[in-house]
Amino acid sequence: MTTERLDQPRALRRSLRPHYDPEAFGRLSERIARFLGTARFIVYMTVFVAVWVIWNIVAPGGLKFDPYPFIFLTLMLSLQASYAAPLILLAQNRQDDRDRIQYEQDRETAERNQAEIEYLTREIAGLRMALNEVATRDYLRSELGRLLEELKDRR
Repeated sequence: MTTERLDQPRALRRSLRPHYDPEAFGRLSERIARFLGTARFIVYMTVFVAVWVIWNIVAPGGLKFDPYPFIFLTLMLSLQASYAAPLILLAQNRQDDRDRIQYEQDRETAERNQAEIEYLTREIAGLRMALNEVATRDYLRSELGRLLEELKDRR
């Protein structure tokens, strides 16, 4: 068993797999998914399909590249859909991850707020109890008045 030495850099490994940045790919997939969900995309796609169909109907015979059943157009649209679906799912998964993290942070904040509210409630209750034991101004006046009356009576 070989252990890696921490005082030396790792040796570079060659791999046949292409290297990609998952975060950059995720951001790209979100931008694509966001674009696919716009009216602009629908307009662009409609114009593209309309031009394709019109070209292959009215163009001279030698310039038509996809005659009437438009099999190549169907293949292109299927290819576009086969790439769009996983990209949209990837973008949704990333959004779910962000939502889960936000939910966890919100839950922790709510727990902290609840603990602070409970602490403040206990403090207020303690202050109320302490105030009940403190002599109020009116109580002191009435007691001093009573003592003054007793002193006057003794003379």
